[in-house]
Amino acid sequence: MDAALRWFSALHRWLLPWRCLLCGDAGANGIDLCADCAAELPRNIHCCQRCALPLPIAAPLCGRCQRKPPPWDAAWAPFRYAWPLDRLETRFKFSRDLASGRVLATMWQREPHPVDLPQMIIPVPLHQKRLRERGYNQAVELARPLAHALGIPFQHDVLQRVRYTDAQTGLNAIERRRNLRKAFTVNEKARLPSHIAVLDDVFTTGATLAECALALRRTGIERVDVWALARAPVPSS
Repeated sequence: MDAALRWFSALHRWLLPWRCLLCGDAGANGIDLCADCAAELPRNIHCCQRCALPLPIAAPLCGRCQRKPPPWDAAWAPFRYAWPLDRLETRFKFSRDLASGRVLATMWQREPHPVDLPQMIIPVPLHQKRLRERGYNQAVELARPLAHALGIPFQHDVLQRVRYTDAQTGLNAIERRRNLRKAFTVNEKARLPSHIAVLDDVFTTGATLAECALALRRTGIERVDVWALARAPVPSS
């Protein structure tokens, strides 16, 4: 199998060389991203362990989490939502650029992961109307290969989005919470383990992930973690 993969990779490089999606130079390490641009992706090294908010020094709880603990147990967001990652993410999410999504998914798999891994990964769902408009769920496209790489079961239909909501972009923290209230339910037929990670592409205020976590908590799940590709600055409320 390894020999076949090496042969396929060599054939791919000959027929369709990897090309950096950011600067146009030759890609490196088996993806459409050069080594320099890959190194520039902003890592979220120092952050709050509870909500992944970037901090000057890593801490178990940021001030926000101390004042009001979120409804999940831990967060993992290996990148910060800043240039040049935000450019790839925008193309992936809004321009149907699946090549950018593959690059982001691969880079996520290569980052150090939490020691205490969940027993299942589930993506934040899209409403059926939004799914028809976009053509795919960006969270699913990130979650499936990550789950495979980590050897964790993946289920795409555990959470269901039962209410169509306005896009979160441009809303402040309070508006985001109101917009998503009671938007998610849990599939009654799903068999769930005691430790689950809910995955999204970008974590901004945490309103979406909080509603998903609350829906899972109501079913009796013991531990809910939240994972996101990137952590964005919290907008003003």
